[in-house]
Amino acid sequence: MTMQGWHAWLSDLQQLLVHGDDAVLVTVAATDGNAARETGVKMIVARDRAFHTVGGGPLEWRAIEIGRLLLRDTAPGTARRLERIASNEPYGGVATLAFERLTIADLGWVSALGKRFGAGEASVRTVSFADTSPVLLSDAEPAAVPDCLLWDAGPLLTETIVLAPFPVMLFGAGHVGAALVRILATLPCQVSWIDDRPAQLAARVGDGLPANVTADACDDPPACVASAPPQSSFVIATYSDALDQVLAERVLRRGDHAYLGVIGSHAKRHAMAHLFAARGIDPLRIGSMHCPIGIEAVRGGAPEIIAVSIAAQLLQVRERRHRHDVQPAIAPGQPGGPGLGRTPAFSSRTEWRD
Repeated sequence: MTMQGWHAWLSDLQQLLVHGDDAVLVTVAATDGNAARETGVKMIVARDRAFHTVGGGPLEWRAIEIGRLLLRDTAPGTARRLERIASNEPYGGVATLAFERLTIADLGWVSALGKRFGAGEASVRTVSFADTSPVLLSDAEPAAVPDCLLWDAGPLLTETIVLAPFPVMLFGAGHVGAALVRILATLPCQVSWIDDRPAQLAARVGDGLPANVTADACDDPPACVASAPPQSSFVIATYSDALDQVLAERVLRRGDHAYLGVIGSHAKRHAMAHLFAARGIDPLRIGSMHCPIGIEAVRGGAPEIIAVSIAAQLLQVRERRHRHDVQPAIAPGQPGGPGLGRTPAFSSRTEWRD
């Protein structure tokens, strides 16, 4: 499995075990037909609640039911089992789910996996369903790809868990930035939230930040562009058009961004594009800038609507890159591109300044 969801299920599992609560880890080990979720996806079943999802509906209800049975049945040899379950009718898919009852005795490998993630190490997790031998963690091969395989011999489950970084640099702790952080907290990304107003950022942070978000009250936001990881996604939504312009120019000159979105109107984009072109920036790079930001078919000027639109656009871009289907940037003014002659569907995303 990829990074998607690892920090959530692993953190929740660790918290349960630390507090002495047994839990059942459910993994989609194999699929046949029209399955609701991909292999490697996980959910956690505790005595009084369940975390995450293997697809919802009858499949998930049955998974929770089996998980609760395992929590009650503590006889030797009952800690693991495989079940083939029909996925939500009438579509006809079947999923093989792997169930592992975990106790505080499993905290060792759970914590070790967390440390490996923290060090950026890809891992292979091996679980026997023929017996209750310990879960094994090992190094993945160089250039390994995410995978989850259920072997008949044993049977044995092997998961190659590869971190797939999705770094997001979010500039601006205004209404849109705060709304976007709430959404990104649920997505497979690592967010650096940057603003040069410490009091504003502190007020937005409140009681704490999601596990995948860090806040930086940087007095020189443009300098943070240079320190961003390669292939970062940049979301620029500050209180100042002038600052937005400087940040966007830094990103374009750097030239290795996966995504660049700037809050504002078509008129703002037009002005920035002409300025950047006059300063010698490649038109193809300028064409990669999304301004207005977000998916324009999602209409509305409320911060929450804009945030949903931005998040959807980030996921669109990420999915295209993941499939190695990245289209070349279209120069401003060319048909179909984010160019100067594009007719706006709406342009109400220009007034949010904090």
